Parts: sequence; structure tokens; C-alpha cells
Amino acid sequence: MAIILGVDPGSRITGYGVIRAEGRHIEYLDSGCIRVGEMPMAQRLQTIFQSLATLIGEYRPEEFAIEQVFMARNPDSALKLGQARGAAIVSAANSGLAVHEYSARQVKQAVVGKGGADKSQVQHMVQVLLSLSRKPQADAADALAIAMCHAHMSQSILRVASGAGKVRGGRVRQQ
Repeated sequence: MAIILGVDPGSRITGYGVIRAEGRHIEYLDSGCIRVGEMPMAQRLQTIFQSLATLIGEYRPEEFAIEQVFMARNPDSALKLGQARGAAIVSAANSGLAVHEYSARQVKQAVVGKGGADKSQVQHMVQVLLSLSRKPQADAADALAIAMCHAHMSQSILRVASGAGKVRGGRVRQQ
């Protein structure tokens, strides 16, 4: 059983989602948004860092997953996004958590079944898969999807690893 904190970083709104994964069973624990608005960039980064540190202290996740940087059309926006990601990653690293990164395409593929899904499809599937009474806010839904993607990827790795040395076709398969 692992508690996973997923983060969808943003320079104005950073989504977070906390789930508990045990085998294929995933349980919703919490989600929301860290809203930093129009404050100076240094204060935004500090707020993201401290807010995530508080969440880590409260939920004690064993795993931390975050969305990889994508190439934005606006270089200034891409730099700000990178800074927000950095604040989130350092918050996790300071707590001793390994950081797992997934592309938006991987996340959408894991949760919706197609890498080109739009935000509303991700929200809907997160609501359905976690049996939520209503759709989470878009950034929180993305963060939950990132956490779920990590849970699925971790399970896939465990299945492959546990398959090493099994007998197939009369021979022992070694890896």
C-alpha cells in the first residue's frame, strides 16, 4: 500500500492529488489547488514549496509524481512553469521522496486510454475511477491523474519484475 502525491505544477495554480494505491485498488484521499495569484514570483514559488511541504507532512506520501515540462508557445510561460516545477520537486526532495515524472501524454493514456484526451475527459475519468460525487477542479483532476498514472506504472513494473524467472514453455525465463 502506498500513498501517492501527484502534482500538476503551475505558476498561478498548482493542482495536487493524494491517493492510496494497493494493488489495483486506488482510493481517493484529498485534492485541491494551491492558488498563488498575482504575487511576485519569488513569493509564488515559496508558497508552492511550503504548501506542498505541509501536504507531505500531513499525508506522509511514500511516492511523489509530477508532470514533465512541455514546450509552451510562450517562452516566458515555460520558464515560469519550470520554476513552479522546481519548487515542487525541491519540496518533495527535502522530504526524502523520490520524484517520478510523467508526460501529459502518458498520464492521459493511463487514465483515459488515449494520449490526446482533453481536460474534460480527464476530469470525467478521474471522477469515475475514484468514485467521486462531482468532478474535481481541472488542475486537481490533472494532479489526481498524475498520481493514478504513477500507481499504474508502478504496478506494471512490479508485474514485469515478478515475472522474471517464471517457467514459460518448459524453460525458465531469465532476465
